[in-house]
Amino acid sequence: MHLMREKGKGIGDLDLNLPVLPMGADWEAELPPSSSTADGNEAQKQSEPPEAPETYEETHVHAVYEAIAPHFSSTRHKPWPLVTSFLLSQRPGSIGLDVGCGNGKYLPVNPSVHLLGSDRSASLVHLARTERSGEVIVADGLTLPYRPAAVDFAISIAVVHHLSTRTRRRDAIAALLRCLRPGPDARALVYVWALEQGASRRGWDEGSEQDTLVPWVMRSKGAPQATYQRYYHLYRKGELEEDVRSVGGTVLESGYEKDNWWVICSR
Repeated sequence: MHLMREKGKGIGDLDLNLPVLPMGADWEAELPPSSSTADGNEAQKQSEPPEAPETYEETHVHAVYEAIAPHFSSTRHKPWPLVTSFLLSQRPGSIGLDVGCGNGKYLPVNPSVHLLGSDRSASLVHLARTERSGEVIVADGLTLPYRPAAVDFAISIAVVHHLSTRTRRRDAIAALLRCLRPGPDARALVYVWALEQGASRRGWDEGSEQDTLVPWVMRSKGAPQATYQRYYHLYRKGELEEDVRSVGGTVLESGYEKDNWWVICSR
């Protein structure tokens, strides 16, 4: 099995040999100051990133996940039912991708398939490798290092909404679809946070801002509380389907589940 592209053939700036970053309290001090505040547990409105999207995401997404990786992972162990059903529906021997796999909680769901994981966070990749014994690499979802048309299925769960422009969100969906074999049998499942969350404790609804900073509060004995602000784009109804179709994808199914919009799509 050879799914990786050859070196120098379209990987761009992606570095698959990034070091495993240190985890825990020592790493928090290296986080850019604008990502951490002493208080402020409410989501902040952010109509549009005030700087280059790559820089903004580095501060408000990537650096945050490096800082909170062990704490975040400890809250992410139960697979979501629809994702589990999608994975269990794949034919034995199928090859798939989990793009933005985090701590790798979906890697062991279906032992009869070969699921390859990737994540932008080196610390989460380290956890996926050690806790799940998964085949996981550090990779950017916009520049995936896999050969085109090489896999039978893919999942991207709660990832695309961290990209701060619509062009970049669509590019991430396009990168995922490029990895699928042509035809309706090869499918991708994408989940994003929904704008319509009126019944949840977050209280977002159709009148809320779609671009927001959501706090992650770190509390530990003997250390001051730290709050890290993560960027999210909250998808309105129908927007995810629009993004899939805009990059040439075919929407096979879509729906809403527990404050998330999801879509199953093909090339």
